[in-house]
Amino acid sequence: MQSLAKLVGNWTTEATHPQVPGTIVHGTASVEWLEGEKFLIFRARTDHAQFPDSISIIGSTTHGRAGEDGQVRAGANDSLTMHYYDSRGVFREYAVTADDHAFRYSRDDPGFSQRFTGTYADDGNTIRGQSQLCTDGVTWKDDLAITYRRSK
Repeated sequence: MQSLAKLVGNWTTEATHPQVPGTIVHGTASVEWLEGEKFLIFRARTDHAQFPDSISIIGSTTHGRAGEDGQVRAGANDSLTMHYYDSRGVFREYAVTADDHAFRYSRDDPGFSQRFTGTYADDGNTIRGQSQLCTDGVTWKDDLAITYRRSK
């Protein structure tokens, strides 16, 4: 989880999307730790009616699971997952990875696979992100492009 600590804070956003060419969508995002620093809460809002507001919870999906006896056990292969919910009623689950240079999330779903890479710049005060979509199982196409700028 510490690899995602760079995300914590308040951000302004600018996004573009191929379905609305020539439009820059402005918004905000806030990322904070849930008490205990085991999960991140990621909220995003936009000023455009065609783009949903969302909340995501990012955390380990293996560490801290309780067995049938109620005992909490650490997972040998600790992995990160993002649970995404938006104002349209959409729910999705993504695998998450992060390092000092970028954070990534992806999901493989026949007919609608997605992936995103957000690359850190300006000492972590800017994140340039590109999402891609695959609907045929082969061809990846650029989807939402977004820039996060840390608010002061």
